[in-house]
Amino acid sequence: MLVASDDDGAGFCAKHSLKKIAMDTSLLRKWIVEFIGTFFLVYVVGCVSLQEHVLLGPLAIGASLMVMIFAGGHISGGHYNPAVTLGVWIRGACSTLEAGFYVVAQVIGAIVASIAVAFLLGHGSSPAASTVTSAQVMLAEALGTFALVYTVLNVATAPATSGNSFYGLAIGFTVFAQAVAVGRVSGGAFNPAVAIGVAVLGLANGSNLWMYWLSEFLGAGVAAAFFLVLNQEKPHEPSVASHDRAQDQTNQSIRAV
Repeated sequence: MLVASDDDGAGFCAKHSLKKIAMDTSLLRKWIVEFIGTFFLVYVVGCVSLQEHVLLGPLAIGASLMVMIFAGGHISGGHYNPAVTLGVWIRGACSTLEAGFYVVAQVIGAIVASIAVAFLLGHGSSPAASTVTSAQVMLAEALGTFALVYTVLNVATAPATSGNSFYGLAIGFTVFAQAVAVGRVSGGAFNPAVAIGVAVLGLANGSNLWMYWLSEFLGAGVAAAFFLVLNQEKPHEPSVASHDRAQDQTNQSIRAV
């Protein structure tokens, strides 16, 4: 009969503690990156929306998203969008714990960004009455979010595109194209965090947020389902995207302990 020594038990506990610390540190780093990226995305959206003379607003928004993805994608994946996080979670490229932390970071980042914009430029006026129906808004947001999440999953998590250097550009230009296409219908949020931010700024009616969240999450879910079917992926297969390398490095460090 073999009995573990006290030294073996202490060694196991030490390794377990180091593993837990490494995982907690990794999650905190991702949380901070998601907060920063969402902050600057909503910050640009708010500033552009409050300045009527700003030209090429959708391009500025898409460019800011692209830059933030390139800046933080190697750490957190560069979601900056609860709908994208949902799609990535369905695809199996992030855990439930990570997804929850991401959404919290994104919502807080959006609210803080809207406060900063309000300090700089003031709050917007209440939206004028529109002839656009709720159904039109929801369809525009669902289709735009579908296009965004479908693009994210294919250029940033698919094995065939692993290691590419264009994923940030593709994602940013998807937002730009969709904002130009349906911006006058729904405002072109395609992002529940952005919807919260513009509502805090008074640029959208807060009572209509449910339409944005429902349509955006629905669009994200359908996009993830199409991705899994078309790529023949298993729902919980780990991501091999280039922007998930940080997690692989963390796992390697844990195994080396």
